Amino acid sequence: MNKLITTLLLVIIVSTSGFSQVEEDKNKTIYKVAKLIDIIEQLYVDSVNSPELVDAAIRVMLEKLDPHSAYIPAASVAAVEAPLQGNFEGVGVRFQILNDTLLVVQAIPGGPSAKVGVSAGDQVIKIDKEVVAGVNLQNSGVRKRLLGKKGTKVTMTIKRAGEDELIDFEITRDKIPIHSVDAVYMIDEKIGYVKLNAFSRTTQAEFKKALEKLEYLGMESLILDLQDNGGGYLDQAFKLADEFLDKKKMIVYTKGRSYPKKEYTSTFRGDFEKGKLVILVNESTASASEIVSGAVQDWDRGAIVGRRTFGKGLVQRPIPLTDGSKVRITTQRYYTPSGRCIQKSYEGGTKAYRKEKYERYLNGEAYSKDSIKIPDSLVFKTLVKGREVYAGGGIIPDIFVPVDTTGTSPYFWTLVRKGIMNRFALEYVNSNRESLAKQYPDFETFKKSFDLESAIKAMNDYAETKKVEFNQAQFDKAEEAITVRLKALIAQNIWGFSEFYEIFNQLNPIYKEGISLLQDNNAYKDLGLPRKYSK
Repeated sequence: MNKLITTLLLVIIVSTSGFSQVEEDKNKTIYKVAKLIDIIEQLYVDSVNSPELVDAAIRVMLEKLDPHSAYIPAASVAAVEAPLQGNFEGVGVRFQILNDTLLVVQAIPGGPSAKVGVSAGDQVIKIDKEVVAGVNLQNSGVRKRLLGKKGTKVTMTIKRAGEDELIDFEITRDKIPIHSVDAVYMIDEKIGYVKLNAFSRTTQAEFKKALEKLEYLGMESLILDLQDNGGGYLDQAFKLADEFLDKKKMIVYTKGRSYPKKEYTSTFRGDFEKGKLVILVNESTASASEIVSGAVQDWDRGAIVGRRTFGKGLVQRPIPLTDGSKVRITTQRYYTPSGRCIQKSYEGGTKAYRKEKYERYLNGEAYSKDSIKIPDSLVFKTLVKGREVYAGGGIIPDIFVPVDTTGTSPYFWTLVRKGIMNRFALEYVNSNRESLAKQYPDFETFKKSFDLESAIKAMNDYAETKKVEFNQAQFDKAEEAITVRLKALIAQNIWGFSEFYEIFNQLNPIYKEGISLLQDNNAYKDLGLPRKYSK
């Protein structure tokens, strides 16, 4: 059967070369594929599932186009689109079936799985004692087992890297909050902070609400954190950029073989057109996030701080098929206002394309901006100050911040990799919730006076019970990373993700560089950016 599928896929892939030729050639291609399927159904030695053959063929055919064109089976459409649309009820994980293994890609922030300690990279072996590994489980089968009404329970048995024994997590299904804004708070009396995790239908509305809160608290400068933001809806990207730019400024333009050039420009008024602005980015900042970053950089409106972004400059159009499935077809490229296309190369295939951002750690780019080599043909100028900016694979920040490898140790990474701190923080809060509420009635009190010493000792003892041997020298080397991370996790379990980031960001060098830039008027001015705030 595998050989048959491979043969069928090869036939269809070769046939697609005729899709752009005359209509007669297209009809011949379609007939050829249909004839082959008919032959298989009639003559193949075993019974076949023709819809599955076609689905497999479509997937491979789209992969040959580019890494972002994709096929979504009918049973998967709702689950795939839910994170950008609104709420759904279930356990709150994003997953992938890889080599017949159900892999947790992300425990959705604020969802029930994240709350009990399920982590990215966990392999799901059983669901309610039913083995789901190595049984050819499909996406629809996963959703059938994990989605369900709020309040119902499900047990997931997890295999975690570095753990010899399987781990059972009992999860109570709930409405899964899908918010764009993870955190909103004041860093000091003048600097506000907003973290966006994606560009969903509600992004602009959520951002406006966050700005209103921060301006009420006295914000004059803003840090917009787009680190690890993989993008989302194009319209929300230019609506967000519009909040920073005055009228009639091009935000982005798109064009494709079957689509004429279309420009998206800013409107009369944005809610934050004058304050100093810093946008934080890294190698996982992609797509819609790059549109916002590119527009702000090209118009010299704010500073981009961090590391080179992912490099996705392709626009997909969702197209429904007759059976309820959908394809996302890349129809256009997008360009920043200066004319930059920031799409990185995908000539090496999808696998190499996905791995490229990790290779930046191997080739030195993550540690030195000098490792980024840009040919003269990809050098552009900003539209106000004429600063050099670059195309050809992501947004290169105005201020580069290397990866910080200091202050960690094998003991620290063992605690992180095995999820020890996450699970301890959850159990610690659940066991001490009443006493914690009395001692720390609000977050400010907790932030200033939480008894970290006793919590750290309890966590180290907990780690011993999980066969993680305490190492004093390695603990001392990573003490700040361990204590800050644990305090942030405990705050998250008591309050939420905004409080988590307010503490956890103390470890983030990109975040700290953004603050330093805003607090130094001369450094901000040296970039050719506006210096003062005016209403």
